[in-house]
Amino acid sequence: MLDYAALAAGDLMEQVGIYALPLIGSTMLAYAIFNLVGDLRKKDTRKITDRLKDRGSLGGSQERMVKESIRRQSNKPNSGIGALITNLQFASKLQRMLDQANVQWSAAALLVNIVGLSALAFIACYFLELPLWVSITAAVALLILPLVAISVKRNMRMNKFMYQLPDVFELMSQALRAGHSLPNAILLISEQVPDPVGTEFGRVFHEQNLGIKMDDALKGMADRVGLMDVKFFVTAVLIQRATGGDLAEVLDNISGVIRGRIKLFGTVRALTAEGRLSGWVLLALPIIVFVLELVVNPEYAQVLLDEPLGQYMLIGAGVAQLLGLIMIKKIVNIKV
Repeated sequence: MLDYAALAAGDLMEQVGIYALPLIGSTMLAYAIFNLVGDLRKKDTRKITDRLKDRGSLGGSQERMVKESIRRQSNKPNSGIGALITNLQFASKLQRMLDQANVQWSAAALLVNIVGLSALAFIACYFLELPLWVSITAAVALLILPLVAISVKRNMRMNKFMYQLPDVFELMSQALRAGHSLPNAILLISEQVPDPVGTEFGRVFHEQNLGIKMDDALKGMADRVGLMDVKFFVTAVLIQRATGGDLAEVLDNISGVIRGRIKLFGTVRALTAEGRLSGWVLLALPIIVFVLELVVNPEYAQVLLDEPLGQYMLIGAGVAQLLGLIMIKKIVNIKV
């Protein structure tokens, strides 16, 4: 029985290699061409950056904002594979997530790189004659883990952004009462407040300083960040610029509302902490039990690792566990 199963697994691995290796090889070739074209296109960006370093008239914050603008423009592919990937709806959402996480990559470059690494991992596992489930797991992990890491970084940065907003609006309100204009108040925020608020407000000031309308620059920040509180702020500024009024008082009111929302958000997280902890416990419990079973009764648990059917059952169980965790997080994630 074991010999027949091993022979079947070997035949399956050989069939997968016959059909998958040409496709993976083509992917690696496209990956190499994409990186080569990308390096050639970055020559102009390097020249602009070198000229920028020679300009002593720019201050440190202004030079940083100019470099950030150049970097964002250079991440936009003009043709080829990058332009094709960028036109996909998923790529636009991924690019927004990269901007929110402040990751200096374009969506096209990220997708090409993780697909190339995944293909390389599958080829390496194939030539090392590892089991098929190990090859599939390694390839899928290299596809998913970078996206998960970026998502975690994005959530942490946006949470930090939200907690900074009340103090930022109070500082801006005081600057307006002291006689500063709105652009100067935004410049003050970019210089006095650290990332992420300082970076985003600095980009707004830099864009309007280069000729973009203040309204368009603020709308662009609201689209990039995606937080409801930032949209409230932008809407208030646009209405004030159109109809007039005391913007400082409006900012004070927005700051109070945001502080109340943050307090309510903390209360909700405290009440849903048990459900979130249950999700992680349910995810870790089967893994711990399986590891203990390997130690206590290895012959019984080894069947899942040796038999092809057991390997597919482990993969299915892992996918089901992750789906269960996602569902629990959706249930306890209450919008405030």
